[in-house]
Amino acid sequence: MPLWKPDPTFYPSPREAVTAPPEKLAYLAAFDRAAELPDAIAVLDVDPDSAEYGKVVGWTDMPHVGDELHHFGWNACSSALCPYAPHPHVERRYLVVPGLRSSRVYVLDTKEDPRAPKIVKTLEPEELAKRAGYSRPHTVHCGPEGLYLTALGGADGAEGPGGIALLDHDSFEVRGRWEVDRGPQYLAYDAWWHLGHDTVVTSEWGTPGQIEDGIVPELLLGRKYGHRLHFWDLRKRKHIQEVDLGDQYQMPLELRPAHDPTQAYGFVGVVISVEDLSASIWLWHREGSRGSERWAIRKVIDIPAEPADPDLLPPALKPFGAVPPLVTDIDLSVDDQQLYVSAWGTGELLQFDVSDPFKPVQTGSVRLGGIVGRAAHPARPDLPLAGGPQMVEISRDGRRVYLTNSLYGSWDDQFYPDGVGAWAAKLDAEPGGGLTVDPRFFPHGEDFRGRRVHQTRLQGGDASSDSYCYP
Repeated sequence: MPLWKPDPTFYPSPREAVTAPPEKLAYLAAFDRAAELPDAIAVLDVDPDSAEYGKVVGWTDMPHVGDELHHFGWNACSSALCPYAPHPHVERRYLVVPGLRSSRVYVLDTKEDPRAPKIVKTLEPEELAKRAGYSRPHTVHCGPEGLYLTALGGADGAEGPGGIALLDHDSFEVRGRWEVDRGPQYLAYDAWWHLGHDTVVTSEWGTPGQIEDGIVPELLLGRKYGHRLHFWDLRKRKHIQEVDLGDQYQMPLELRPAHDPTQAYGFVGVVISVEDLSASIWLWHREGSRGSERWAIRKVIDIPAEPADPDLLPPALKPFGAVPPLVTDIDLSVDDQQLYVSAWGTGELLQFDVSDPFKPVQTGSVRLGGIVGRAAHPARPDLPLAGGPQMVEISRDGRRVYLTNSLYGSWDDQFYPDGVGAWAAKLDAEPGGGLTVDPRFFPHGEDFRGRRVHQTRLQGGDASSDSYCYP
C-alpha cells in the first residue's frame, strides 16, 4: 500500500531539516579484511537517554564473504519532495549497500525492525555490468528520479571508464548507465549535484587496478591518479566542463555541495600533493557574467604534512620523514556553516567556519589515532588508537558528529601495517565552533566482532544524505 503523505523524515528545505528530531540509531558498514567472515551492517544506539547508548544493538551479516562493504546510502530522501520527482511517496526505509570489491549490491529493509535490517534484494555484479557497463560500485545518492550509484570501474572490473548507474526507486533494478555523453571523463569516484542549477559534479580516484592492492607509489609520483572535477547537465546527462586542479593534487575525492539550492558552490577534499605531502580543500563556484558563466575552482584550505621520526613511520613513508594528513573525507553541515575535514594520516578532525566559503576559518580540532600520534579516546586513555578520523557523518541539526576509522582494507594495511583496529566516536559540536569528544560513546574492538568499520548512516537522515529543492 503506497504512502499518501510524504515520509516524515523528508524536509523540503535545509532550514526545516535542521529542526528535525535527533537520531536514535546509526548504521555502520563492518567488513572483514581477510574475507573469512561475512561483512555486516552493525546498528548502534545513539540515544543518550538509552541504557544501551554507544553500544552495538543490532547486527546483520551478509550472505557472502569478500564484499568489502564501503559507502552506502538510503533509497530515498528529501529530494523526493522536488516538484518534478516521479516518486513523492517513497519511504526512507531501505539501505542500499554496495560491496566495493565484489561489485554486489544489497538492499536492506529497516522498517519492520530498525535494529535488525533484513536483506530483501541482492544485485549481482553481472547485472550491474550487463545493464550499466560498470563494476566496483562506490557511492549511493538518492535523487528525485532514481538512485545514483557511482562506480569506479568498467564492466571488466579492472579498468575504466567508471561512472554512474541509475537504479529504480522501487524495484532497485539497474535502469542503465546514467551518462549519455561522458566527454573526456574516464576516472570516477563521487557524484553530487546542484538541483537548482541543473548540474551534476563528479570527482576522480582511480581505476580498480590502480587502487585495489593499495596506493601504488610509482603511479602517485607519476601523477596518474585523478586530479579533475567534471560538470554535467543533469537533465541532458551530458558532460559540459572539466576543471583540472593540477596533477600535483592527487585524488580529489569527497564532494560536498551547498545544501541551499539557490547556491552554486561546494567543497572537495584532495588527499595529497606529491610536491609536499600536504592535503587541501578546494571550492568550486560559478564565475563570469550572466550568459557566459563557467565553473571555476580555487584552493581555500591547506593542511601541511607533519614531520616525524622515520623509525615510527610505515615503510611507504620512511623516505619522507613526515606524516601526510591524507584528507579522505569531508562533510558540510546542513546549514552550510561548518565544514569538517578528516585528516586520516595525522589522526585529526578539523572544523572550519565556512559561512564565507571563500575564506574558511578553523574553529575546532580533535585528535584520535594517527599514524604516529595514536591519540587515545577519553573513555580509554590507556589504549593507543590506530586508524584515524575517516568517514564523517553530521546530524541534521549540526550538533553531533560521528566518526569511524577505516579507509579501505589494502590502504589501511599500508599506512597502519601493525593493524588499524576498529572504533567509532561521537563528537559534540558547539553552534559557534568548537568540538569535544563524547566520553560515553566509544564502541570499539570486539564490539564489531573482528570486523573493521567504515561508513555511518543515521536513522532518518544526516547532513550528507539529503538534497533539497527549496531554500
